[in-house]
Amino acid sequence: MQWEKSRKVCPRQRKGFHKEGDLSREKKSVARDWAEALVVAFVIAMIIRAFILQAYRIPSSSMEDTLLKGDHILATKFTYGLTVPFTTKKLWGADRIPRRNDVIIFTFPVNHSMDFVKRVIGLPGDVLEVRDKKVYVNGKRYELPQEKYTDPFSLNQGQGMVRDFLGPVKVSPGHVFVMGDNRDQSYDSRFWGQVPLENIKGKAFIIYFSWSGEKPWIRYWRIGRLIH
Repeated sequence: MQWEKSRKVCPRQRKGFHKEGDLSREKKSVARDWAEALVVAFVIAMIIRAFILQAYRIPSSSMEDTLLKGDHILATKFTYGLTVPFTTKKLWGADRIPRRNDVIIFTFPVNHSMDFVKRVIGLPGDVLEVRDKKVYVNGKRYELPQEKYTDPFSLNQGQGMVRDFLGPVKVSPGHVFVMGDNRDQSYDSRFWGQVPLENIKGKAFIIYFSWSGEKPWIRYWRIGRLIH
């Protein structure tokens, strides 16, 4: 009798163990589903970042008032061809030339670990000159509503004079000449030369967030502003 009672208990115990095993497998299945979803989301995010849109933060005042320090922007990655991630090599579109006045993101020719944002002023074959801060392209005054000057004085000697007096300089094939909108506070092609087309990574598109660092902390009125 004692043996028979123990025999009756065993199936119930085994049944309980079976339920616990099912729960364990169910938990593992849920965890695996979440892991797979996260991996897929990560891969999609990397594809978008590499080939469609990429976010950048503006660290300086060189593009004021178009872009302010603390602006966070999105740039299209396909406008001038597709760049192989972490390189300056193009999958296609290596010969695509931006339009004059485009605001572009590019790999800094002097240091490939840095990305710059500037405005295209000179295209391949253009002759560009800066005279007393004024820009001339192919002999004609080239003036933009976005350009800004903060220093009333012109530099006419020393290494810094290229800021206000330069050229004439002919833009090489496969290159563009870029400048910041804040002309007196921009480190651009006047100082370090022209940008190879293969270095161009994208076109600045929209401001999606803006942080001032002082009250009011968030510049909400800039959010959603298209970049021209």
